[in-house]
Amino acid sequence: MAVKKYFVLYRIPIATVDEWRRSTDPTEMQAQSQKLMSEMTKWMEIHEKSFVERGAPLGKTKKVTSQGVSDTRNDLNYYAIVEAETHEAAANLFAQNPHLQIPTSSIEVMEIPHSGL
Repeated sequence: MAVKKYFVLYRIPIATVDEWRRSTDPTEMQAQSQKLMSEMTKWMEIHEKSFVERGAPLGKTKKVTSQGVSDTRNDLNYYAIVEAETHEAAANLFAQNPHLQIPTSSIEVMEIPHSGL
């Protein structure tokens, strides 16, 4: 079976991020962030052979429409690209991902079709 590529989006709803920032002491925020980053680093090392591109955090967003360009917010947090034999295998790769410890967070895994171009 041929290996396929999958685009991965880590998501955290805006309301969850806003509530965390509003209700968490800055020192505790830093400790939680460092703990999650440490766990994510370990998880990525375990699964490194599956990654085509380890990805990166996603920052501020501009929305482009026929009416122009504006600032906007969304729940997209991070992206990566992985390889797997099936869509199910790619999705299952993320079943124990530390990102899912964040309340209401999710991870979406989308097949990247071969375009033949």
